[in-house]
Amino acid sequence: MPYGPHTPDDRAQMLAALGISTVDELFADIPRELRASPLNLPPPEPELELSARLSGLARRNRVDMASFLGAGAYRHYTPAVVDQLLLRGEWYTAYTPYQPEVSQGTLQSIYEYESLIAELTGLDVVSASHYDGAAATAEGALMTCRATRRERVLVSRAVHPDYRATIRTYLSVGGLVVDEIPLVADGPAAGTTDLAALQHMLADESEPVAGVVVANPNFLGLLEPMAEVGRLAHAVGALFVSVVEPVSLGVLLPPGGYGADIAAGEGQPLGIPLQYGGPYLGLLASTEALVRQIPGRLVGLTKDLDGRRAFVMTLRAREQDIRREKAASNICTNQALLALAASIYLAAIGPHGLRDVAALGAAHAAALEDALADAGAPRLHPGPYLNEFAIRVPDAAAVHRGLLDRDVLAGLVLAEAEPEDPSLADGLLVCATEVTTKDDIDRFASALRAELRKTDRIPAVPVAGGVAS
Repeated sequence: MPYGPHTPDDRAQMLAALGISTVDELFADIPRELRASPLNLPPPEPELELSARLSGLARRNRVDMASFLGAGAYRHYTPAVVDQLLLRGEWYTAYTPYQPEVSQGTLQSIYEYESLIAELTGLDVVSASHYDGAAATAEGALMTCRATRRERVLVSRAVHPDYRATIRTYLSVGGLVVDEIPLVADGPAAGTTDLAALQHMLADESEPVAGVVVANPNFLGLLEPMAEVGRLAHAVGALFVSVVEPVSLGVLLPPGGYGADIAAGEGQPLGIPLQYGGPYLGLLASTEALVRQIPGRLVGLTKDLDGRRAFVMTLRAREQDIRREKAASNICTNQALLALAASIYLAAIGPHGLRDVAALGAAHAAALEDALADAGAPRLHPGPYLNEFAIRVPDAAAVHRGLLDRDVLAGLVLAEAEPEDPSLADGLLVCATEVTTKDDIDRFASALRAELRKTDRIPAVPVAGGVAS
């Protein structure tokens, strides 16, 4: 029986108290083009016919392409043990662990996750329950404002554009200021954060900076001078937020090693499949000095009255859940299942395995670079990278579409991701991981060569004394 306790008179009284005439007025702030439209569903069908139709729709998904798409979400091999343990009933049906006496298993899984990510990032404190990398990064930016009592955050333009948009959304609610640090335009450091511009922006005493947000590797796949960024930020009392890709920490210096105050990032590469864009896992870690500022769940290890080991949520006010206007953050969803997937993945492959995953991706990316350059698409930036880089392709969007017809997903069209940056107009962002094969690389290079020749798009190559085409 449906439960609808409110009578038409009840609803009329509530609307009158709010000073509105219809429920629709409650949603007036949402642009009309973003509101849900009525469902246009076909008439009912017998189950057998419906199953056949859904199977036909499923066959439209392309899983046969050679994929080189990264840009924040990456294909990795997931050991079978991850799903085997993750889908056990005691984990799959577990809910928010508000009652520690009946939630010891879930609390321990979160504790183990936080311990592993603390070791991975080299920082003291890790919280759980963040939706994705963009949300976690925005939370890190908010932490810098709370901790310093300043209202301005600097974000490198080499941070993922979706992350930058999320930061602006989060900080705009409180009237906080977000300024973007430009990138180096040319030379050996092209495509990385402009340190001279950063230093100039930090020197503006009229608007003191709360935090500096820089990614390593950055959105273009390039490695940033993170220690120098941290030094510049700390020199003016600002905090340093490092946006990380977790697999890269198998071979790169962790945020704690170069003085970052906060680390944030996307945990999807740690045993979580791509699955149509989510759900994912936001990573957020900090130094102990910021433990009172970090939002989300912190789980501690203690002892009960009988001296037995016990796990509890700690340093957490009830306001996080029931008094939202007083909460440090409204992020309190239960992401424990995805955190558990990351924990099982890291425990299964171990530190040497993580290093091998990162090193294999880097080796395959180097082979990809050589093959694509030989096909007529050199790198767009000269600086060091790990497993992702941009290539220069004339009329990149059209070439990308042509390669789809040749069963190659040639990464991301940078002009579509960063339409306001003319230096990326002819760029494709491509990625290789440990699952990229030599056949995939050969397939991409051959298809690209054919596509460029088809429309005479092969760029001129400078040579001594002139230009060779």
